[in-house]
Amino acid sequence: MKATIWHNPKCGTSRNTLAMLEDREGVQVEVIEYLKDPPSRQKLAQLYRDAGVRPAEGLRLRGTDAAERGLPDADDETVLTAMEKDPILIERPLVETEKGVRLCRPKERVEEIL
Repeated sequence: MKATIWHNPKCGTSRNTLAMLEDREGVQVEVIEYLKDPPSRQKLAQLYRDAGVRPAEGLRLRGTDAAERGLPDADDETVLTAMEKDPILIERPLVETEKGVRLCRPKERVEEIL
């Protein structure tokens, strides 16, 4: 099984989720450091749709100005535009497999798609 993780190596939850994926037998992991190689607006929309969450639910609030900008209450298009322009607003880690997508906070949520 292939698993793609949108990863920030500075984030403990992201590092722990990546370790879980790498330790899982039979899982081929593709790591995308999303701050260096951000997903497109279309990819973000697809990831959130497949995860069953609105883009606002995938906003990183801690350490960002998302709340001050009114993004938690904004429409999906506004949130996606903000994330596309400033990928630090993307909460991590997002993991995609053939079984679905999860925003892995807590890290154990990755088990749902393995």
